[in-house]
Amino acid sequence: MTLGAAVASALLMRLALARGRRIALSTGLLIGAAGAVGVVLAAVSGAFWLLVASGVLIGFGNAVNLQARFAATDLSATEHRGRDLSLVVWMSTIGAVAGPNLIGAGGTLAAGLGIPALSGLFVISTAGMLVGMAVIWIGLRPDPYLVLIGRQPLAGADGAVTAAPVPGGPRPGLRQGIRALWSHPGSRAGLIGIVAAHAVMVAVMSMTPVHLTGHGASITIVGLTVSLHIAGMYALAPVMGVLTDRLGGRIVAAGGMVTLLVSALLAGFSGDAHVVTVIGLILLGLGWSAATVAGSAMIVAATPVAERVAAQGASDTLMSLAGAAGGLLAGVALAAIGYLGLGAASAVVILITLAVLAWTARTNRRTP
Repeated sequence: MTLGAAVASALLMRLALARGRRIALSTGLLIGAAGAVGVVLAAVSGAFWLLVASGVLIGFGNAVNLQARFAATDLSATEHRGRDLSLVVWMSTIGAVAGPNLIGAGGTLAAGLGIPALSGLFVISTAGMLVGMAVIWIGLRPDPYLVLIGRQPLAGADGAVTAAPVPGGPRPGLRQGIRALWSHPGSRAGLIGIVAAHAVMVAVMSMTPVHLTGHGASITIVGLTVSLHIAGMYALAPVMGVLTDRLGGRIVAAGGMVTLLVSALLAGFSGDAHVVTVIGLILLGLGWSAATVAGSAMIVAATPVAERVAAQGASDTLMSLAGAAGGLLAGVALAAIGYLGLGAASAVVILITLAVLAWTARTNRRTP
């Protein structure tokens, strides 16, 4: 699913450039819904290859969640970009917290449909993504990106647009998006923070249930820990957005990295103290939220309109790839050096990231 989100981010970016946000986001949710249907069919037929392929398609739904936050900034006032972006991230709280708790309802639905119990949850997922697609297809008018580049009028503004039309020419791809990110100091710093925060968050979060059960925690404690971690990721996103607007993206992103550093050390050294593990995972979510919201706002602020969507798509692709790598390496690290070693390794990654961000900030101040 994570690798699917990485591929989808690049593809949906190109579609957004050609046809606008409405078409891109709606298409991504439709493909994600097809993936959820595929999971149900895989459960019924026992075809593992279909399960894997369907997971890739569900990744398109994840990519839509990521790109929707950028869509909220297309027509934002400069002083409110962080807030507007964070409100979309905040809305993910509802689905992220409620989703895992729908297993019981999914089982009841599955019994009525005569399909395997756990596949019922994906029937609900299919319906949710189709509803989301309909909301975007009907409600996202006029298309904010097409208004931004002058290809659609802004409703009620007598045909006025918010930016000069972007010159025509070849549509930029992933390579051009990465180049755009790296060519501007602000977007480069935002990207570094986002990628490092996501890799560390996925690595620590994915191994925490294994750590907890290995130290005698009940499934209830594991579920509570994951739920509180998810709440930390999303519930305070508007606070991170307002702080970004008032203090600047670099300060909030640095604060997020410091929070991630503390969380990795707390979780790593928690041992069988489950309360300490829970606190570490809550801080892990809060640090990720600060770094992701602030870094995303920095990318929007630093990239010109003509490069912005390509840069955003490249950022989401690299973010998803970092998460996939973090999850994969976390399992290897847990087997080789244990949960304490994983926490220490994550802390080292964050310290290196903070050093790089401090060096780039100093270099930028010295540049005329």
